[in-house]
Amino acid sequence: MKVVIAEKPSVAREIATILGATEKKEGFLTGNGFYVTWAFGHLVALGMPEDYGISGFQRESLPMLPNPFLLTVRKIKKGKSYVPDNGALKQLKIIEQVISKSESIIVATDAGREGELIFRYIYDYFKCNKPFERLWISSLTEKAIKHGLENLKPGSDFDGLYHAGQGRSRADWLVGINASQALSIAAGHGVYSLGRVQTPTLALICKRYLENRNFSIKTYWQINLEHHKESIDFKSLSKTKWDDKKLAEDILKSLQRIGIARVIEAESKKIAEQPPLLFDLTGLQKEANKKLGLSADETLNIAQSLYEKKLITYPRTGSKYIPEDLWAEIPGLVRLLENRESCKEASKKVKWGRFNKRMVNDVKVTDHHGLLITEKIPAELPAKENAIYDMIAFRLLEAISHPCSKEITDITLQVIHYDFILKGCKILEPGWRAIRGNFSEDDSEPIQDIPELKVGEEVNIKSMQVIEKKTKPPVLYTEAGLLSAMESAGREIESEEERKILQGIGIGTPATRAAIIETLFKRDYIRREKKSLIPTEKGLQVYDLVKDKKIADVAMTAEWELTLQQIENDQEDATIFLKEMELN
Repeated sequence: MKVVIAEKPSVAREIATILGATEKKEGFLTGNGFYVTWAFGHLVALGMPEDYGISGFQRESLPMLPNPFLLTVRKIKKGKSYVPDNGALKQLKIIEQVISKSESIIVATDAGREGELIFRYIYDYFKCNKPFERLWISSLTEKAIKHGLENLKPGSDFDGLYHAGQGRSRADWLVGINASQALSIAAGHGVYSLGRVQTPTLALICKRYLENRNFSIKTYWQINLEHHKESIDFKSLSKTKWDDKKLAEDILKSLQRIGIARVIEAESKKIAEQPPLLFDLTGLQKEANKKLGLSADETLNIAQSLYEKKLITYPRTGSKYIPEDLWAEIPGLVRLLENRESCKEASKKVKWGRFNKRMVNDVKVTDHHGLLITEKIPAELPAKENAIYDMIAFRLLEAISHPCSKEITDITLQVIHYDFILKGCKILEPGWRAIRGNFSEDDSEPIQDIPELKVGEEVNIKSMQVIEKKTKPPVLYTEAGLLSAMESAGREIESEEERKILQGIGIGTPATRAAIIETLFKRDYIRREKKSLIPTEKGLQVYDLVKDKKIADVAMTAEWELTLQQIENDQEDATIFLKEMELN
């Protein structure tokens, strides 16, 4: 007999059906030489301080540096203490029984760092030494599961993934437990929570909030000219910004006497705007927050539901690319969208025989490829699931389309000795932007259509006015903005050398960022104000206490993420990483 261990019951049922294990038992299915059982997420976790004989907050107990780390059954909070989760205890006993009756194990937890850790912690908790193989799949379709079962991988191939997950778990314990207790003791009242990723994320929100609140808004004035040529109305704006309104009005009177602007510069250039790549999870969460107002956590839950319905591929991906061997399946997926009402018109705009292969890159595919639909097209879905599915489908159609070709024109006009600027845009070939019919970014001002203008040409001024403008403070973070900041934390670093090393490295991972944001809400550190994320008084207190400490340092957390990636790729030793963590 072989035992298959999945991450959740729904996935276990799909695998059991394909294996012919159709006899239902309590906590598992059996048949055809297989037991198929499941976890409920993390059934086993690192022990809490009380498991090491430490109760309450004691200054003399710090720092807590477990050696060895203890594994315990998942605990839940009951009153002021934590007790073992009865549901986890019950399922663990079932898993232990079916493992004892089996010769080997097939690991079918989610194919990623956390999924690997869920299984390995169970395996280590039981002190098991039975051989295991890995089922590595990117979708739950029958075809994908069958192919995965026919091509099981040696469990040892994923030791790096396990060591990275274990390193992340232990680092979070060391930083979170010690820092939280130290801060709570120092504060003298209340309980405060700090974390390796949670705290620098809170620091990002608080820093931006304070910059916004303390920003000194300044008023200035510019002169706006309105023109008309060849049936086209267009505007130009003064390069000069005046701090004195009266001075701007006096200059306006001088300009009114002239009434004509002369073209002194005219530069046109053609640009090819590349189509977007496929969504990774963070990209999908950002888009869903901007377009649908969904939180990162809501989007992840919706995507997970679509995955379990076999409608999309594995959602917790950090890649926007697909491998070369998957390219052959793309035309079939596009054909299927021709039969979906919401995608029918967009599908007609795709140019067959000329698909853009920009998203194909074997090197840039991480554990999983970019988000794709599967060959199963949905009939009816709840409204939010429908919207997220279409977001992924439309992105596929955009990604295989050709660049949008534009002609961008920059014009400088002069009246007396004052310069006025305008920018024009002409779409030469819509390319990927034809899919949705959007020809500019949603958060940017549309570029006006302008007639052909040549240097030396005179342009009539229809009207002119002084317009009041104000300097704008740094915008408060929305969830989409915060996800971008977490994703590109390396850009915040002042040292150019460090910035190069950490280019593209964020804090947290695509799979964990939503949970980090939700944790800040649960701790009452942040709240929502319309779409913006605002720190609470408690959040600002925590920030004030830790803002100069290493735990709030975005750069250091990004460095840790880089090291975890290197551990995953067997390029770094997890033991050394944890030793450095203890010293910090």
